[in-house]
Formats: sequence, structure tokens, C-alpha cells
Amino acid sequence: MVIGGGQEFPIPDGERQRPLLLCVLPWPESAALKVVDEIRDEFPNLELLYIHEQYQDRAERGKIQVPEDTYKRASIIATLSWLPPNASAIPDVKLIQFFSAGINHVAQHPIYKDSDIPLATASGVHGPQIAEWVIMMHLVHSHNYTQFYEAQKKSLWDKNHGGQTRDAVGQTVGILGYGSIGRQVARVAQAMGMHVLAYTASPRKTPESKHDDGFIVPGTGDAEGLIPKEWFSGLDKESLRAFLAQGVDLLVVCVPLTKQTTHFLSTPEFEVLQKANPHGTYISNISRGAIIDQPALITALETNQIAGASLDVTDPEPLPADHPLWKAPNCLITPHVSGNTTVYAARGFQLLRENLRRLRDGGKVINQIDRERGY
Repeated sequence: MVIGGGQEFPIPDGERQRPLLLCVLPWPESAALKVVDEIRDEFPNLELLYIHEQYQDRAERGKIQVPEDTYKRASIIATLSWLPPNASAIPDVKLIQFFSAGINHVAQHPIYKDSDIPLATASGVHGPQIAEWVIMMHLVHSHNYTQFYEAQKKSLWDKNHGGQTRDAVGQTVGILGYGSIGRQVARVAQAMGMHVLAYTASPRKTPESKHDDGFIVPGTGDAEGLIPKEWFSGLDKESLRAFLAQGVDLLVVCVPLTKQTTHFLSTPEFEVLQKANPHGTYISNISRGAIIDQPALITALETNQIAGASLDVTDPEPLPADHPLWKAPNCLITPHVSGNTTVYAARGFQLLRENLRRLRDGGKVINQIDRERGY
């Protein structure tokens, strides 16, 4: 995976052109110009070509036509969705850096299925804004804000709901998937006086195994894994239910979508939550809609098995206008926007810059995908 030694990317013998960093992204270059210019200055032997992919509909994402003679000479590709047709079309590519937290949207692409080109995600750049969304939605629910907002629209001074507020101190947040997003949720929740429980796919029994070795936005997260009061792990339902039986007040779904995590939460899991917490568990899903069995979720909301849900992801997306989830009680829905921020592109390029340094110096790429695990 090393494309050069020493302090700079070398130009291969017999070649006049510099190695190409091809960026095909839906933000204008100006959105990250400071970091882009810093990359150009730090890697003068690397040509950086920026193509702004513009589209009105998400269905058009990734369909931009990039000239073949351009992507054929790429050494590194930075993208959100666009990919060349196959691996043979990019013989010199040493890394494809995605600007998304997951890449299940390209899991059926030939480059994913039939090549060993290293693929890396942008995990780590989403932590601050998504954690804010999670906490915001939990507070909207716990402070009965939607009811006060409806009263405001009617110019009605209604204090009837104010006494029903339950503050966060002493509550338990269970974080299902203790990655970069979950760790920032934990940091904010701890500051609010909440107890944190962490859940991971594999056991984290040593201090070193609890460390976050990925990209961390400065001043955020839980790099050493010291915040959780207790750790749980496993991809089997028995282990999952042991975690859910801890009396969780806020359950934050952060696990990636894989075959094992599809419908990871369904009726039996909601029953465990209800039995363990008489106040009712509030569920926040910022990962992928299919991790939760959606019909079972609707039933759980309608029968008060859970206290409520905030969903930034649904199954399918977009959610059809006549879907019953829209009208489920105590359910807040946003259209997969919790990861948005005006500094998203800049953070993505900060991560890319770190991976460029690691490629240059022979280090390990951050956030490289394990194709067998699916993340």
C-alpha cells in the first residue's frame, strides 16, 4: 500500500506526469479550499484534480461522467459515490478514500467485490454533528418540546407539560456500536451526568483494545475508551439482549449495516427493553434504517413498549409519504441529515491528508475497510 518512501511521492522512472489525486465530490472546492491548498503545498509532487459533482436528486449521485483518460492515470481517488467501472480501469490506484462513514452503497460494485484496492471510509468526521443531533432529539423528547412548539403556533401559554420533564442526570445511555460517533455521544452524555454503556462487535478486554485508532476531530470523542461504565460485545442475540437488559434510558444505534446487524433490533429486543426499564427506553438511530425491524418498531411505539424514537435513517429511503412510520406516536424523523455540517468537506480532507502521509511513510491507512466484515 506504500506508494513512495521518504518525504515525498516520487515520480516513477520514465514518467513525466506527477501521480494524480482525483477528487470527485459533491461540494465545491471552495468548501475545503484551505485544507486542499495545504495538501497541495505538503505534497508538491502530487497533482490534485478536483471535479465538483453536482446533482439535484440523490438518485443521480455517483453518475457523473469522468473522462476515461483522467481516471486511468489516477493514483488515489477521493469520492462520495462515484467510482470508475472496474479495477482494470484504474491500474495505478493505491487507495480510494470515501467521504462517507459507510460504503454499503457501493458494496455491489465490481471494485468492491472483485478487487483488493484498499478502500477507506470517512469515519470520524461525523462525530460532533451527529452526537449533537442525538442529544438534541433526546432533549426534544424528554423536555416535551414538540408540545410546547405546537402551543406556540397557537399563541397558547400552556405550562401543563412542564412538570413531566425528566432531566438526564443519572440516566443510562447504551451505545450500540462504540465507534467515533458513539464515543462523541458518550462524551456529551457524560458531561450531562449520564452513565455510559458501550457495545462492540468484538470484546474489548484490554486497555489497548478500547482505544480509538481512527480519525478524531480534535477536542472530541473518547480516544482511550475511558468513559463507559461497562463494556458489552457480540453479534449474537443473547449478548445483545444482555446489554439491553441493563435498564437503558437512551439507546443509540451506531452499528454499521451488515448481514449480522440487519433487523438487529426487533420485537424480542423491544420486550427486553420494556422489562428492564419501567420509564421506557428512547431509541435513536443514526446508522441505517434496516438495523431496526421497522414494522416491529411501529408496533413498539403504538403499544408503549418503548418511550419513543428519533430516526435519521429509515427503510426505505426516501420514506414514502403514505408510510405508517410517519404517524407513529412519539417518533421524530429527519431525512438522513444528522451528518451534515458546513465543515464536512474540510474534515474529510483533513482525514485524507493524514492517509496521504501514512501512504507516503509506509504507515497503516486509517479506516480501511475489511471486505469480509463489511466495514
